[in-house]
Amino acid sequence: MEAKLYVGNLPYNTADADLQSMFSAAGTVKSAQVIKDRESGRSKGFGFVEMSSSDEANAAINMFHGKDFNGRPLTVNLARPREERSGGGFRGGNRRPGGGDRERKRDY
Repeated sequence: MEAKLYVGNLPYNTADADLQSMFSAAGTVKSAQVIKDRESGRSKGFGFVEMSSSDEANAAINMFHGKDFNGRPLTVNLARPREERSGGGFRGGNRRPGGGDRERKRDY
């Protein structure tokens, strides 16, 4: 059974290949991905590594959690399942139906 790891506090210049080669010391890496900002393309400073077994994942946690990587201590632990997000875009609060700023006509 494969195990996905969260890797935090990465230097912003870290690439997927850097994670892949570093974590291969702990076992077989199935995938390695640095998460990037959608608009700027710049790293967000964390990523995910998928190891081929839970034993290899535990070895990677023991090997790399707290280890200095380019001047930054890494945070490595088992990734939590992704939380479901509600669909749709932003909706401001206190929206009422009706016609905005128009004055109301009164019959009296």
